[in-house]
Amino acid sequence: MDVSNINTTNFIEDFVKQDIEEGAVTGSIQTRFPPEPNGYIHIGHVKAMYVDFSVAQKFGGKCNLRFDDTNPSKEDNEFVEAIQEDIHWMGFDWDKCVYGSSYFDKTYELAVEFIKKGLAYVDELTPEQMKEYRGTLTKPGKNSPYRDRPVEESLDLFERMKNGEFADGTLTLRAKIDMASPNICMRDPTIYRIMHKKHHQTGDKWCIYPMYDFAHPIQDCIEGITHSLCSLEYEIHRPLYNWVRDNAGLPAHPRQIEFARLNITHTKLSKRYLRRLVEEHFVSGWDDPRMPTLCGLRRRGYTPASIHDFLRRVGIAKADSVVDIQLLEHCVREDLNESAPRAMAVLDPIKVTLTNWDEGKIVYLKTENHPNHPEMGEREVAFGKHLLIEREDFMEDAPKKFFRLAPGREVRLKAAYIIKCEDVVKDENGNIIELLCSVDLDTISGSEGADRKVKGTLHWVEETTAQKIEVRLYDYMLKEEENEDEVELEDEEETEVPVKKDFTDDFKYESIKVMKNAYIEGALKNAKVGDHFQFMRQGYFVVDKDSTAELPVYNRTVSLKGSYKPE
Repeated sequence: MDVSNINTTNFIEDFVKQDIEEGAVTGSIQTRFPPEPNGYIHIGHVKAMYVDFSVAQKFGGKCNLRFDDTNPSKEDNEFVEAIQEDIHWMGFDWDKCVYGSSYFDKTYELAVEFIKKGLAYVDELTPEQMKEYRGTLTKPGKNSPYRDRPVEESLDLFERMKNGEFADGTLTLRAKIDMASPNICMRDPTIYRIMHKKHHQTGDKWCIYPMYDFAHPIQDCIEGITHSLCSLEYEIHRPLYNWVRDNAGLPAHPRQIEFARLNITHTKLSKRYLRRLVEEHFVSGWDDPRMPTLCGLRRRGYTPASIHDFLRRVGIAKADSVVDIQLLEHCVREDLNESAPRAMAVLDPIKVTLTNWDEGKIVYLKTENHPNHPEMGEREVAFGKHLLIEREDFMEDAPKKFFRLAPGREVRLKAAYIIKCEDVVKDENGNIIELLCSVDLDTISGSEGADRKVKGTLHWVEETTAQKIEVRLYDYMLKEEENEDEVELEDEEETEVPVKKDFTDDFKYESIKVMKNAYIEGALKNAKVGDHFQFMRQGYFVVDKDSTAELPVYNRTVSLKGSYKPE
């Protein structure tokens, strides 16, 4: 996706321009997209992806894909492959694909240098004691009793930590900065911890791993990153980023710039919570079409163009805000309105028999695939004695302003004839099972008789040539409108984050409706997984991967119309 010719600007691009003009950057612009491979990318990560890649593109620079794999507890190659697929699907490509773990040797060497310079020490406080010593926002912290431990002793303990002599959580390496700092992030933060877990890249080579706040600026410096772009919750971490960068002694001098994260109504954008939905079987998997993951949105039928359009409309701001999810729906609706061929599908059918049409006679009516794009061509739609229409398009005791089918009333069938309901057939329980109708043979669409006006037009399918399908209709997973995600930083996987209530209390079990007796016109029998269509009067649909030759499955991406009006 080439964004270099887009004329709009934002504050990040203004900073980059300023750095170039003032000579702070003399070479090409270099950014990085650093996802952690512990889950699938969601729409919030896509904003960061968009920012990282688009800024580099706009200034003729490059963007690296760097997997932030400093915490092996949840990381897996499955997620590495999925993230790469998602980036390419969005139309971006990286300059270099690297791993944070590739720099573990250098990061360890620098940690040793920090100890030798008196900038780090090995601490023995327990997590509970460390929290107590750290202080609060209004109360300064106090020094650890191990803070002034001799350099030689810290060097010895740190090497023994690396050699696996200590259990998890018994020792940490902490930066020696200022326990009285008003910024809690600067109060001797942990920069290495013990974790006896196999790493997806390095195996069992390491049992100590650097913390994100220590590893990330070092990795940026090694790669020659000019602008380290990250979400707003890292703003308070910027002094620590600069402290590590300035003391690492590496030639590059990257600038960290923060932007507002993406919050969307009815949506949780946290891998921690999304993982719970998957692991506790609230959803079918990471690619469940209700999930805000990119693979879920793709399976739902969202297109890269619609997501790019959404991100451009949301913009890049400094202040957090909540975006109405209907804006995302509006963007995909606009895109599919232009690109999706039209078709007819009946989701809840009732049979219509044309009493004055010969049994077995099938004619094929030509109709356009898209009203605004003749280049999409035409298709042939079968028409015969036995048809199916939507059950809701018939009413036995219809009010005057009901303009669909009712006893004694006429409607036009889309691209076909005008029909009139003459009689109703019911079963022994009084349920309507068939409508007996006459067809005006002089009213075929495109003929002189087509000028005869009726108020209602219905979609339909011919019963004997139609393809039976399963249709899945989706609603929002969460009842609440406002996104109340807890801030989720790297290296928090083992930290219990307090929440006001369990978000699964707001999970809508009725957020999926499966219709197993739907039908599509026979012209769609060869549709492939991922093909998009506008089902007339129904919405936009995509062929799902669960489809079989006997029973195709269609997901509704979005309804045909929405009440949302973008500013």
